Amino acid sequence: MRFQVTPGMRRLGASVLGMEAIVAGLVIPVAISVGGVLPVLAVTVGAGLAVLCVVAAGLLKKPIGYLLGSVAQVVAIATGFLVPTMFFLGTIFAALWITAIFVARRVEGVTSR
Repeated sequence: MRFQVTPGMRRLGASVLGMEAIVAGLVIPVAISVGGVLPVLAVTVGAGLAVLCVVAAGLLKKPIGYLLGSVAQVVAIATGFLVPTMFFLGTIFAALWITAIFVARRVEGVTSR
């Protein structure tokens, strides 16, 4: 079975990952000021997640982009150990990620008939 990438999946996936990259960047000051996390750790995790999201969005023409995007969802949820609100936000982004893949496939499957 081959993973088929559709234009709708790329658009929706890139939208989810783009917004997630912004939220990942905003986690940095929250983790430092509210969470009391060491600045080095907060910057490493927040910037690392943001870069991962941007790289994954850039690779969405290939199946590896979806693998990296899925890894980004796991990392976003795990960021909740630094900022507890990220457990909730990471879960929301993971649900949006899954929805983007399946809904785009379904819609494009219906319109191509």
